[in-house]
Amino acid sequence: MRPERLNPLFVPVTNLAGVGPKQDKLFRYLLDRSETPRLVDLLLHLPASVIDRRARPKIRDVVPGTVVTLEVTVDRHRPAPPGRSRAPYLVYASDDTGDVLLTFFRPKGDYVERLLPVGTRRYVSGTAQMFDGTLQIVHPDRVVDEAGLAKLALIEPVYPLTEGLALGALRRAVAQALARLPELPEWIAPDVLRRCGFPPLAEALRRLHAPQELTDVLPDGPFWSRLAYDELLAGQLALALVRAQLRRPAGARHAGDGHLRRRIIDALPYALTHSQQQAITAIAHDLTQPVRMLRLLQGDVGSGKTVVALLAAAAVAEAGGQSALMAPTEILARQHHKTIAPLAEAAGVRVAILTGREKGKERKTLLARLEAGEIDLLVGTHALIQDDVTFKTLALAVVDEQHRFGVRERLALTDKGSAVDVLVLSATPIPRTLVLTYFGDMDISELREKPAGRQPIDTRAVPSTRLNEVMDAVGRALKTGKRVYWICPLVEESEKIDFLIDAEQRFASLKERFGDRVGLVHGKMKGTEKDEVMGRFATGDISLLVATTVVEVGVDVPAATIMVIENAERFGLAQLHQLRGRIGRGSEASTCVLLYREPLSEMSQARLRVIRDTTDGFRIAEEDLKLRGEGDVLGTRQSGLPGYRIARPEVHAQLIAQARNEALRIMKDNPKLAGAEGESLRCLLYLFERDEAVSLLGAG
Repeated sequence: MRPERLNPLFVPVTNLAGVGPKQDKLFRYLLDRSETPRLVDLLLHLPASVIDRRARPKIRDVVPGTVVTLEVTVDRHRPAPPGRSRAPYLVYASDDTGDVLLTFFRPKGDYVERLLPVGTRRYVSGTAQMFDGTLQIVHPDRVVDEAGLAKLALIEPVYPLTEGLALGALRRAVAQALARLPELPEWIAPDVLRRCGFPPLAEALRRLHAPQELTDVLPDGPFWSRLAYDELLAGQLALALVRAQLRRPAGARHAGDGHLRRRIIDALPYALTHSQQQAITAIAHDLTQPVRMLRLLQGDVGSGKTVVALLAAAAVAEAGGQSALMAPTEILARQHHKTIAPLAEAAGVRVAILTGREKGKERKTLLARLEAGEIDLLVGTHALIQDDVTFKTLALAVVDEQHRFGVRERLALTDKGSAVDVLVLSATPIPRTLVLTYFGDMDISELREKPAGRQPIDTRAVPSTRLNEVMDAVGRALKTGKRVYWICPLVEESEKIDFLIDAEQRFASLKERFGDRVGLVHGKMKGTEKDEVMGRFATGDISLLVATTVVEVGVDVPAATIMVIENAERFGLAQLHQLRGRIGRGSEASTCVLLYREPLSEMSQARLRVIRDTTDGFRIAEEDLKLRGEGDVLGTRQSGLPGYRIARPEVHAQLIAQARNEALRIMKDNPKLAGAEGESLRCLLYLFERDEAVSLLGAG
């Protein structure tokens, strides 16, 4: 149950004056909510910058291009001539040092006459510009009298907006939300407050939304940092609660005798890498410990995570247990199944797949076999966590691409067995600083090498003006039997970004040139259609595949050796690296061409330089963090730490460790979140949407 004192913050924004159905829609989009946002969502939407209205020069001292607040006398009006609606409405004003022109386009009715009556003294604030030798302010932001000046905010916050939502409307809504802020308990320990110099929460929110100094809204300032720490502490405490739940004593434990694992290793067409062997040894050790395993297996594209997961499942099967491997997409689940099935068959490990596509009698039979213990490893999507899926003895849950699943899915899967061990796979190498943030205190195994026989990838950046040369080169490659990916950023034409070549358009132009050897696959196609096209590409029936980023993960066609990525400057580093990982999977040398549009921003230049210079995913992840800071390091969001709205790794890295240590201290001293401290920490978890973890307090 949410603490009662938080109720005023969980009221929908439509309860505020001036926020109707139209604004509700805009606020949902802006604040990334599927339902009407609450006041708390509004208060945690922080300003991006400020407008400084403190400059009060005389007219002759105004610096053009700056925001000024002028004290003027209104001299005369010159409305637009009749029938010339495009001509501006001009107001001439002055002080004892000079003149200024106030310009309005298409004002309604007598709006300007009421705003600026002739002969009155007014305070006008806005950006001053020189035009034809005359100083002017076009559409002043503020026009007030003496009484209004006393109330005028001289430093105003500027927020990220969405089209159709005016800055003024957002500011008014935030001001109303601030006025309803209830008194909240302090959840940060006194020594941490003292050490970090954090203000109380209410003061932090007020100074961010109604700044008194220009520096108040800086992410590294005390007000923003206070909220970042709160958010990080909520995240770390939730992870600690989950971990405590998963780490409970697990009863009799043992991995098997190794006979199935030996058969799988013998069936492999290559030797295991050193880091694969290390990971398997660590997992087998975890399986014999008196507490449940919670291990993160990080490995680059093509480093052999699936085989390690299969060997972990084999160790569990040797001891009579079942395993589940949950992937975020059907394409990825089927890819895992395709890799695992022949090896498992050779070793006598019984494997099946369950996605949304398995239906009717086929699904019923599969579920009956699972419940009877006739399946050792079930691979699938979140179809695995549906209520009617029952395991006989689920002992290991393998979760792939963890950052796409929430706490709820993870727990729903482990709830299908008793004391289930957890192995998390991440194909996006995550910088060390972020591992703690996102995965909490997990044990970590890293797969650093590529399997033997993999060839390096030659990566080149080419301007889009040389598109025809690239097409000619692709044509020559197709003639020699090569297979090629052509990646586009969009599925179909977008009015907003008209210069981006969408996948359907590019498919049409390449088909015209190369005929039926060209195929198309994108996210809007049905699963069966995608599989059919991918199957034809894998067999060589199609040799040029035009695709969107749907092929980013889980597509394995070792014969494909060339990739062209169009509008490469539009992709994040992690995504470029993931895409490129679809080639270089066989024994032939591979080439990746990054087609970019000029001119390139500094950020895009740096990104393309990194991706050209290295194929080491761990180095790329570190560079991504350095370059973008709040960038899309895990490929899940465009800003902020994954799963975090306020904390930024490049600014608040030192707070991550503080929050983690504090969460561990809380779990040691007050694991059930009891008493006044517990009550305040529950408020924190609810405010930052980590309340799923609260339900664990009453669990077992």
